[in-house]
Amino acid sequence: MRDEKQMPACRVCRTPLAPAGRGRPPVYCSRGCQARAYRRRKDPPPPAPKTPAPAPSGRRRQIAEAVWRVAAERGLHAASMREIAAEAGVSLRVVQYHFDSKHDLLVAALRMLHEESARQADARVRALRRPSDPRALLRAVLDEFLPLDEWRRVALRVHAAYYARSLTDPALARVFLHDAQPLEDLVTALIARLPAGSAGLPPVDPRREADLLVSGVVGLSIDVLHGRRSVADVRRTVDHHLERIFAAGPG
Repeated sequence: MRDEKQMPACRVCRTPLAPAGRGRPPVYCSRGCQARAYRRRKDPPPPAPKTPAPAPSGRRRQIAEAVWRVAAERGLHAASMREIAAEAGVSLRVVQYHFDSKHDLLVAALRMLHEESARQADARVRALRRPSDPRALLRAVLDEFLPLDEWRRVALRVHAAYYARSLTDPALARVFLHDAQPLEDLVTALIARLPAGSAGLPPVDPRREADLLVSGVVGLSIDVLHGRRSVADVRRTVDHHLERIFAAGPG
């Protein structure tokens, strides 16, 4: 008798398949498995957020948090090595021991900020009642740009400080304004997964809509920090554009 382990298996449920007589060998054990495979190809699962790296701890994290506080409260122009050391409650030599230069410190602090924001966002997205619903995911991702709590308020202020500094610091700009656009890519993928809209409406371009949504929400969130708008105002504006996208569907 032929060893069952060497027999071909169904691509979906891995049930061993009987050897074919003539013609093309089977790849599915039933029409049900064939239908499931077709649905997977037509409707792949939504992009899962990458699991962030574990939180850095110890002295480097302590110094990075001092950079965030200085940047958020006084701007990155006030973030000298000596000022950061005083804010962190350590000596200047300790800062210089852990970071080779001010540029190295600013870049490391920015990366730690991104990692911490990703960890918190990942936890909130995983707590959604319907984490596989592209509409719910899209709204949750856009909410991460709003200053809904103290952490997101500080992170938004720090990013604004880095952006202002990058305009006059080419070395920092190369790090802060890199070519990769992971947030826009994620929003694009979520829009592309939305169901088709009304037949009478022209479909939307997922990439163009993602660029508009991300830049628009960030800009409106800056207005929230200045007190020119409320979070409720921004959410109404975002909902207006999302309803338009939901109605039209992706192209």
